Amino acid sequence: MRAPLAVSLVLAAAASSAVAQQRTTAAPPPPPAPRPTLIVLVTVDQLRPDYLTRFGAQLTGGLGRLYRGGAVFTDAYQDHAITETAPGHASTLSGRFPRGTGIVTNTGGVYDPQAPLIGAHGGGDSEGSPASPFRFRGSTLTDWLLVRDPRTRALSVSRKDRGAILPMGRAKQSVFWYDQDAPAGPAGSSPGGFTTSHYYADTLPTWVAAFNAAHPIGAYAGRAWTPLLAADAYPEPDTVSAENGGTDVAFPHALPRDPQRTAVELTVTPWMDELTLDLALAGEHALALGVGPQTDVLAVSLSTTDAVGHRYGPDSKELHDQILRLDRYLGAFLDSLYRDHDSTRVVVALTADHGVAPFPGVRTADRDRPADARFLDPWTLAAPTRAALRARGVDTTAFRFADGVLQVNRAAFARAGVSVDSTVRAFADALRRTPGVMRAETLEETARHDTTRDALARRWLHMIPADLDVALVVTPQPYFPWGDPSHANHGSPHDYDAHVPIIFYGAPFKPGRYTRTVRVVDIAPTLAAVAGVRPTEGIDGVVLQEALK
Repeated sequence: MRAPLAVSLVLAAAASSAVAQQRTTAAPPPPPAPRPTLIVLVTVDQLRPDYLTRFGAQLTGGLGRLYRGGAVFTDAYQDHAITETAPGHASTLSGRFPRGTGIVTNTGGVYDPQAPLIGAHGGGDSEGSPASPFRFRGSTLTDWLLVRDPRTRALSVSRKDRGAILPMGRAKQSVFWYDQDAPAGPAGSSPGGFTTSHYYADTLPTWVAAFNAAHPIGAYAGRAWTPLLAADAYPEPDTVSAENGGTDVAFPHALPRDPQRTAVELTVTPWMDELTLDLALAGEHALALGVGPQTDVLAVSLSTTDAVGHRYGPDSKELHDQILRLDRYLGAFLDSLYRDHDSTRVVVALTADHGVAPFPGVRTADRDRPADARFLDPWTLAAPTRAALRARGVDTTAFRFADGVLQVNRAAFARAGVSVDSTVRAFADALRRTPGVMRAETLEETARHDTTRDALARRWLHMIPADLDVALVVTPQPYFPWGDPSHANHGSPHDYDAHVPIIFYGAPFKPGRYTRTVRVVDIAPTLAAVAGVRPTEGIDGVVLQEALK
């Protein structure tokens, strides 16, 4: 029954008085955190979030510090379909999905023949290649900060070119990555060092040249990677034949004695991350980042977890040890930053560009993996269709199937009098009958799914720019990775590839666990909010308000 009006008014007044008394007696809210003078983004290539829980008790350095003392989002994703390094890094500080950044795959990432490396001899689409962000569309956090204060400076470093370039977008800031062929010192010295391309500069700055000279890669020749902890600290077996193509599967892993080969193999050891963090600190000193009054940006992408994960898999003793060593290196890095800066003016964000699938047939922590899981080779799947097209006079380059995406050259089909639509339908039908293939759809068919509930469809629609002509998008069954058995792989829209950590650490953030589903594109607007700037264009991400004080 409803209370009489007079009684209701009395009750409401009493409640209002109680609330007012609570507000009066409660402690005043803390003042807002000052704007940061330095924003640090750490992207660990292929860092699965379960590593932080699996190895958590052993994490006593930087990873442990961030995980236990930061604002940790436990249900965070790269919410796009092709979970590779280039599209993942392009989303970190842009706040936009690949459909907006234009960075869809690694091969369509940063390779640019018009931007040769300074002093490099490499070629092809890999480290050592000419590179720039010319394919990147739109702006990033650095651009938004520059609009407010042109004094903003940014430094981005990585072992990989795409890992260094894409968090900065098109901004011509200080961007450096490792080149195994780069001359790092006087003639006759060992090769390997950090460089950049002519998109950014015509010569290396003095501090990078000095760093290369002081850290000769040849000094690592013959050095052996051994486990950091005692044997009983690692539950993983160390003799798994599926790892590393069946060779050198057990500790210790010794680097070659030849300096040229050492410059290559160093990238698959924890020391590569240590070198990258040391370069970041050298640049932070040389460029006087974070001294204010403006907000500067330091982006560090650490690539060894990806290299070790590919070679030995996510369930290997090598991966376990790599995470432990990364934790120690990152701890020393943070300690150095806080010695140089007021910790209340430094903000740190940590994330990853993608996860990884376990090796089919190898014992794994992923309990949902089916017993018949195996690798799917895109080239083999497309071979019958290519052979039929070749017989009808269609150049096979007009039918490109890679990364789960089919693209066709419609003009080449028309010249040969072959129907594109019938070819695509026949190929899709063949794929759907193939064990290990879950879906083969056009984007129009994908858009008919309920994308609020269907993450696979949503991630494909987040992936493809409107001006990219894609005939078909293909999703494998869970735990059927693209590639070949020589290494573990990633690249699918499934959660084991898309699930990543997102952690914020610093004065503006409330430490704790946050279980709401969030996306990597939310990082940039959240960092912009604590820096007091706004994106200069429409973005996909939102500010994660619950983590802010």
